[in-house]
Amino acid sequence: MLGRTSLFKYRPPVCSLPIRRLSNHPSGAVKTLKKPPNSILFVKKRNDDVVASALRDVAAHVRETYPGVQLFHEQDSNLPIGVEPWSSSDARSRPIDLIITLGGDGTILHASSLFKTGVVPPVLSFSMGTLGFLLPFNIDTFPQALDEIFTGKSEILERMRIACTFHRQDGSEMGGSANTAWQVMNEVTLHRGRSPHLNIIDAYVDGQHLTEAVSDGLILSTPTGSTAYSLSCGGPIVHPSVHSLLLTPICPRSLSFRSLVLPGSSRITLKINRGSRAPAEVSMDGQEACILQPGEFITVEASPHPVPCIKRSADLFTSRRDAEKERTIMGEKGGGDDWVRDINSLLQFNATFKNKHLATERL
Repeated sequence: MLGRTSLFKYRPPVCSLPIRRLSNHPSGAVKTLKKPPNSILFVKKRNDDVVASALRDVAAHVRETYPGVQLFHEQDSNLPIGVEPWSSSDARSRPIDLIITLGGDGTILHASSLFKTGVVPPVLSFSMGTLGFLLPFNIDTFPQALDEIFTGKSEILERMRIACTFHRQDGSEMGGSANTAWQVMNEVTLHRGRSPHLNIIDAYVDGQHLTEAVSDGLILSTPTGSTAYSLSCGGPIVHPSVHSLLLTPICPRSLSFRSLVLPGSSRITLKINRGSRAPAEVSMDGQEACILQPGEFITVEASPHPVPCIKRSADLFTSRRDAEKERTIMGEKGGGDDWVRDINSLLQFNATFKNKHLATERL
């Protein structure tokens, strides 16, 4: 059994905005912001003129409607008026109360990476990219969305993150840049990279040996990441409120090796077998982390710092027609679930085949 090492150390929070839990909610998972934000960090899709224009509009609206709120953006040569440069090293001296993302799902993953060693501020995400699993708000509704935040009406869904540490063959933690308390929102992937040989990876659950995986690699993902790389490799779709970890093989040699859903309280260890002919490259949310040699391993468990994502209310649909359709499907309350909409609209979940003959006749 591999010895358990201390993973989390106390770190001062970087978000000063308190969050209130709604005690009357049956699952207890829904929260609201307790007071309006004093500081906002913008994270946008790069090299996109449309997104840059939207950023200027949102920043101008905040300055005019909510004077006194500090506005920040990552270091950039062309910042809008009133927006100050900010970096992750400023997290303690210049705390952030709210993150506004403009772009695709990747912008939220990037925002999460800016706070990978501690608390993540609430995230308000506007859809201006290629995917929308994490993007409940249309950019045209930003005045109403901000009004709900500043009046305390916004609800929050906490999306799980996973924390990782890297270890040498003797079990000691690796130092330096290879072990910077990574916390990721989608997945951790161990893969053979450019090696022509398969990886041999031993997987342990809470210290108990689960299996020896001979494959192109393994994916350990959160429920949020279940619709990303894990899904492409045959993994299940899991609702983000389900506290769990998904272990999914990449092109396994054994046809009986299928994806597993494990308890969110589990501590997973993935060790490169000493007999493996290939090292394993480790990537996290699309970022290269390090290379693990035979005998080295990574430990993964749920992070105490999830990503609080602001949910869209029933009043913030992209159009009146969408709102009426939602009320018809979900009942008079009409709130619905962003996740249900996503898997139907983006994944075409369980969509039936169209009759090509009938489709031709309608033309």
